[in-house]
Amino acid sequence: MTLRSVFEWLEAMPMSTALRESIFGYPILLTSHVVSMCVIAGLLVMMDLRLTGAGNLHTPVSHIQNRLFKWQMLGLAMSVISGGLLFYGQPMRFYGNFWFWMKNLLLLLALANAMYFHRTIYRSVDQWDNDPVPPVPARVAGALGLVLWAAVIVTGRMIAYSGLVPQWWLDLGLTP
Repeated sequence: MTLRSVFEWLEAMPMSTALRESIFGYPILLTSHVVSMCVIAGLLVMMDLRLTGAGNLHTPVSHIQNRLFKWQMLGLAMSVISGGLLFYGQPMRFYGNFWFWMKNLLLLLALANAMYFHRTIYRSVDQWDNDPVPPVPARVAGALGLVLWAAVIVTGRMIAYSGLVPQWWLDLGLTP
């Protein structure tokens, strides 16, 4: 079974067709996805600016983390669910879309950066919690987070412009 056949199978499912042909379903999902991305992006920017030493310098990192984390996870969950349903409604639209694959790659990198930060760097937060400028590894994780999440948003927006892609991608012949 090829990846393309999986996408085609999903597209042929009755619920996928119903979602795709719904007058209000797809636009509501798209709007929900954008709103949830705004929520998560705003909260992540607040945290990452603190980590880079560029914002909220007088608030301990652990306080910002404790206040924002559950809301970040809620925004991420809403974004993953709405994005998954958007994909489910039109899988073949995304199969050959360069920007879709780039967004997902960047999303995985952004999540890996966040997991790495929480599993390694954040464990020593007690030592630098109140420092206006966190240690270099925390600043790198914060800066990388800002860049990666911005790239996720930009590439997500570019999904609508499937014709603006590198020639090498077109040469792969992935278009439906």
